[in-house]
Amino acid sequence: MIDENEFFRKTTLKICGSLKIEEGLRDCIRYLSDFMPADNIYLESYEEDIGAMRYVARADKEKGELLNVLVPLSAEAKARAEANVRQVRENPDPFFMSNQSDENPIARDLLKALGHPPSSILGISLAISGQFVGAVLLIAAGSDRFNAHHAKLFATLKEPFFVAMSNALQHREVLKFKDLLADDNRFLQSELRRMSGDEIVGANFGLKPVMYQVQQVATLGSPVLILGETGTGKDVIANAIHYASARSEGPFVSVNCGAIPDSLIDSELFGHEKGAFTGALSQKRGRFERANKGTIFLDEIGELPPAAQVRLLRVLQNREIERVGGVKTISLDIRIIAATNRNLEEMVKDGLFREDLWFRLNVFPISIPPLRRRSGDIPALVRHLIERKAKELKLRNTPDLAAGSIQTLMAYDWPGNVRELENAIERALILHPEGPLQFEDLSGARRTHGEGQERPSLPGVLGLDKVIKRHIERVLEMTDGKIHGPGGAGELLEMNPNTLRSKMKNLGITFGKK
Repeated sequence: MIDENEFFRKTTLKICGSLKIEEGLRDCIRYLSDFMPADNIYLESYEEDIGAMRYVARADKEKGELLNVLVPLSAEAKARAEANVRQVRENPDPFFMSNQSDENPIARDLLKALGHPPSSILGISLAISGQFVGAVLLIAAGSDRFNAHHAKLFATLKEPFFVAMSNALQHREVLKFKDLLADDNRFLQSELRRMSGDEIVGANFGLKPVMYQVQQVATLGSPVLILGETGTGKDVIANAIHYASARSEGPFVSVNCGAIPDSLIDSELFGHEKGAFTGALSQKRGRFERANKGTIFLDEIGELPPAAQVRLLRVLQNREIERVGGVKTISLDIRIIAATNRNLEEMVKDGLFREDLWFRLNVFPISIPPLRRRSGDIPALVRHLIERKAKELKLRNTPDLAAGSIQTLMAYDWPGNVRELENAIERALILHPEGPLQFEDLSGARRTHGEGQERPSLPGVLGLDKVIKRHIERVLEMTDGKIHGPGGAGELLEMNPNTLRSKMKNLGITFGKK
């Protein structure tokens, strides 16, 4: 039987023996495993204002790591957590043991979110002046793994774990200050982007009408709604608008509205006040506030819940917010760019999206054509992506394409658009790092021979006249046959309209008489 004082002394040395909390937890669990079951150990803080657990560090016997993972709790688990908070205020030194995690709603939610099987848990609640701030959890896979002796030993470690939690929370504050610095360095990032050669491939071809719209709206302050299928590069166009605007030296904050749980969206978008809620240990700026003097990009805007739509409407109307739990109105100088792959007009009809918000956002819509409608961009995209991916994979040489590969790629319908093309190229580079690159399996080799769509035949190489004819026809489709004037085919192709008409006549193009 180990002496408790010796156990406490050695464990404390393990926990506090490193400046890095993740390394201290790793050394701790290695030592604990000699006396009790121990698979994983977590340091968590409870954010009562948003009803979620935030994991700040974890370790197993192999490694430790810092975390910043929010786990929202179900209504049942949140009620249990609130009861635990009240208990901590009454009992300043509690520990807890749960050998059947499926019977405990908090344990069940957390283990599921962290990817662990049903397990046994030992925990110590950590409190500052009667205020619950978090806990340390020791996890062992399976049921009934811990006994009273294990719990008694583990409960002696509250003080060293309290120190560990304090250090971890201070580290989180440092990370928040790093976020502030990141806001102020957006301009530097944009310059580095230009220097690295990042470009919009297709800006002078299939995306030329889109880039014309970008130039029209970039210098203004109007909201922009970017429409397009998944993978078409809506985020790239949003970046182009921001960096072509007078706000280019300000922050560009991107938010994926579909990736934030409904229960956390207010805190993420609008922030909360320090001390406004129990557990709100510091002021938190939301994404809108971080975007002040710059641009906020709301991707997947159609996924916003109704309550958040109301608050977004206020931002659009008044350019002001209030932090969660606060009473001070914060004025903002921001531009809002939204994007979606959903039909917002249909969502309005179905009552899933506010009509007044739709009108506010739909001031200047930009529709990005899918890759299957601009297959002429594919050769340039392929060259660009091969060079970029070859550098990322640290290949000695840039592989060549196999004969006929471009025709194969241009014949495919690309339901995943540019993102799918990028994945196909990376897969080909992994399979054939020395080349030639081949694309035999493109997600079942679906081919587009849709009605009204012309595709190059696979055998042989397209003649130049045929490529030019097809490109002119597609531009005429984009302009509804308009040749002269602003937005006409002549302007988009950078050709004199009379020269274009002569070229059309020689190529046998009969439509487009405006």
